[in-house]
Amino acid sequence: MLKIGIVGCGGIANGKHMPALKKIKEVEMVAFCDIVKDRAQKAAAEFGVEGANVYESYVEMLEKEQLDIVHVCTPNKSHATISIAAMESDCHVMCEKPMAKTVEDAVKMLECAKKTGKKLTIGYQNRFSKEATYLNKACRRGDLGEIYFAKAHALRRRAVPTWGVFLNEEEQGGGPLIDIGTHALDLTLWMMDNYNVKSVKGSVFKKLGDQTKTGNTWGDWDPKEYSVEDSAFGFIQMQNGATIILESSWALNTLDVGEAKTTLCGTKAGADMHDGLRFNKADLGKLTVTKPDLKSGGVAFYEGESINPADCEARKWVDAVINDTEPIVKPEQALVVTQILEAIYKSSETGKQIDF
Repeated sequence: MLKIGIVGCGGIANGKHMPALKKIKEVEMVAFCDIVKDRAQKAAAEFGVEGANVYESYVEMLEKEQLDIVHVCTPNKSHATISIAAMESDCHVMCEKPMAKTVEDAVKMLECAKKTGKKLTIGYQNRFSKEATYLNKACRRGDLGEIYFAKAHALRRRAVPTWGVFLNEEEQGGGPLIDIGTHALDLTLWMMDNYNVKSVKGSVFKKLGDQTKTGNTWGDWDPKEYSVEDSAFGFIQMQNGATIILESSWALNTLDVGEAKTTLCGTKAGADMHDGLRFNKADLGKLTVTKPDLKSGGVAFYEGESINPADCEARKWVDAVINDTEPIVKPEQALVVTQILEAIYKSSETGKQIDF
């Protein structure tokens, strides 16, 4: 029985991590930590084993508990500090996305994982959707040929998160680019199986953050608290010449919305996620479009009671620890995502292309 500690008992822990772990019989959540003690107590009562302990300090939790795994579900700024402390305390770590607020911190996390020999993975659960798992298998089989152009989509018209620290640049490091753009970029790089970046050019905008009466999904935001971008875009060139366009927004005057999606163009075929999963190619002299039936089995990494991406992510992560295998989301891959995100911010700030 693997003993798990949760650090950060807010929205993502309650919405994804803890409900998914609760379904896995080989684990038990024995410790819960949050700077707001009531949140940790509520989580312990709902998801913990009988007698689960509650902490306000993750340092105290790591000192007093004998844990196998720690899930880090805190603001981006503290990802590295807590993950490193957990690995140095002999724990495997699942850290929420993005890997870290900065590349410097992400590198420290990867170095610690290598030094300690502990497993480290990052919470990119969209890899585990039915569409993504099927598409990745098709890409690995070579159905698309050489993928030389792609788009990573993370566009919202008006869906700015108004709770927590999402609007706080100091805590998060950015807005939609680092929040949802990171998911779309991870998906795209994973499908291409290409992590060798040559250069990045980016544009970051805060054009709507000062507005009121916005029609925002979660109610108007406070312009005084809005210290991040409302949209960001990147042009990424890989070492082999392949090109990726990344588009992200929380607030943008567009009807072309959708997030955690990718469009891939290869030498044999193309694929996108705009209307379910679609493949396109020329066949027998005609242009064709096909849509796989993903309602049947055989597409998820974990086929059990649920094919919810969060459940699949948790199941495969626990399996990696139990069987001593590599996690599906490797820290080396997540590091490249963070490098690209930081380069887009720096490129926009300096007006220059960032060469790797």
